[in-house]
Amino acid sequence: MNKKTILTGDRPTGKLHLGHYVGSLKNRVRLQDEYRCFFIIADLHTLTTKPSKEDIEKVADNSRDMVLDYLACGIDPSKSVVYLQSAVPEIFELNLYFENLITVPRLQRVPSLKDMAQNAGIEEMPLGLLGYPVLQAADILLPRAHLVPVGKDNESHVEVAREIAKRFNFLYGEVFNLPEVLVGDVPTLVGTDGKGKMSKSLGNVIYLGDDAKTVEKKVAGMYTDPKRISAEVAGTVEGNPVFEYHDVFNTNKAEVEDLKTRYRAGKVGDVEVKQKLALALNAFLDPLRERRDHFASQAGLVDEVIYDGTLAMRAEARATLTEVRKAMGMASVWNRIARKAEDVKKKREKAGS
Repeated sequence: MNKKTILTGDRPTGKLHLGHYVGSLKNRVRLQDEYRCFFIIADLHTLTTKPSKEDIEKVADNSRDMVLDYLACGIDPSKSVVYLQSAVPEIFELNLYFENLITVPRLQRVPSLKDMAQNAGIEEMPLGLLGYPVLQAADILLPRAHLVPVGKDNESHVEVAREIAKRFNFLYGEVFNLPEVLVGDVPTLVGTDGKGKMSKSLGNVIYLGDDAKTVEKKVAGMYTDPKRISAEVAGTVEGNPVFEYHDVFNTNKAEVEDLKTRYRAGKVGDVEVKQKLALALNAFLDPLRERRDHFASQAGLVDEVIYDGTLAMRAEARATLTEVRKAMGMASVWNRIARKAEDVKKKREKAGS
């Protein structure tokens, strides 16, 4: 039986963090034996909020860092295709076709775009950012994905991809699957500041590659219950980022319940709660750090993974675009003109001989 296909990925803006892991990476690793997996290094998407030449020059190194995190988490390049978005020209063509299948008002209703613009300090929405979900639809539909593991904030983007696929299939014939969303067990991981989701642009992150001391320092500075001025004051567990992280990453559930009970009763201080969280996080991250160092020590390995994956994706993309052009009739436009031109040239050459 043929395996179904997964497409997901990340923008190469630097190393990945705990939010990426619980939101998508964990599912990618779990599913790579069951599905054909395509993981995109979405460098074209970085242009929507980071279009400067200085930012573009960082893409190659950021991509390497990101892929190292993939490998450290357990993504296996012998099972999954990891590729560079900008090196697959068919994406540009498919994006153009899709732009004509959706309206500006529909894109303006995508909730995450305003947040992206605000976080990037953009006052007026660029066309590229408004069309971000359309390019994402091209990413998703190019390998004809069935499933898209994403964080909660990208769920609305997959819905745009579904709408575009439906519209294309209605107009031209059945080419694309209607992709389903797979949201992680923790749809959104709150940042260490407690003000919103964990985000590199907000600086409230714990990176997968952070060393133990850095993790301890970041956890010590985490936001907790602001009304709790001493350990003797009963504290609130619900909505407290420190306990949210305990629930996700601390495998000692008895310890977590004990901390919650004592915290609510004013019998444990924030220091102890945070120290035990730091221990739990470092226990989770230690194997990832070890694997990251192992792969980083192999010169050229990451570049080879990206290169081989991109070549594999190019072959996949060519096959899809052949079907797309055939369904739309785009291929026959050129073929008819080319045949006519060749006939005219042959007649002219024959007449002149």
